[in-house]
This record gives sequence, C-alpha cells and structure tokens, in this order.
Amino acid sequence: MESITLIVTALAAGAALGITNTASAAVTDAYTTLKALVTKRLAGKPDAELVLAEHEKAPETWHAPLMAKLTEAGADRDGDLVAAAQVLMSLIDGSGAGTQKYTVDARGAQGVQIGDGNRQDNVFNAPGGFEAR
Repeated sequence: MESITLIVTALAAGAALGITNTASAAVTDAYTTLKALVTKRLAGKPDAELVLAEHEKAPETWHAPLMAKLTEAGADRDGDLVAAAQVLMSLIDGSGAGTQKYTVDARGAQGVQIGDGNRQDNVFNAPGGFEAR
C-alpha cells in the first residue's frame, strides 16, 4: 500500500475503533501517536487541519482531500509517520500486516485493484474484432 494511502487508512481505522470503544490500550495509544504526527505535519495549514478534523468524523467523504493535503505536506517522506501508520495497522489487522498486505507497489502497473474481495476483468491487446467489456 502506498504510504499516503496507508496513513489515511490507518487514521480512518483508528478513528472507527475509537468510536466503538472496542480498541485496546495499545491501539488507542498507536492511534493517538499517529494522529499527533499527522497533526504536527499539517500544523500551520488551517485548511489541512480542517480536513484532518473532518476526516475523523466522515472518513469516506474526506479520504481524497486528506490524501491530497498529506501529499502536499510530504507525509510520504516522513519515516516516523509511515512507521506509526504501519504499527497501528499491524495492531488492528495483524494478519494483514504480517503478510505485507499493507505494502503494495503498483508503479507502472495496469488494470490494478488494491483491496479485498475485488473482481476485475481485463482485456489487453485484444485481437481485431473483439471489444473489451
């Protein structure tokens, strides 16, 4: 999983668990650490701070704007921030993190879907007379 996507996914997962009060102390601490690092990275940028606050309330709606703000802020080059997101995801979904599920490099790929339970039909270089559906 690309670094910015990992960070935003971890933030959404941590926020969701916090709402249900089912998170362990370790997950809560990891989420608090991640959120503090993201807040520090976005500090001084009021629009980015607003996006972060709104993302916690409605992650689906604010996913893309937060990704854009984190990209602008260079969060993908912040090793501590990426590591904090990986720690949180490993606590939330240990089996996925242990299998490198959250480490995906799709540079130069075509016809890619990342996630679980997807279905995709691709036709590359279809012979004449055939159309891709």
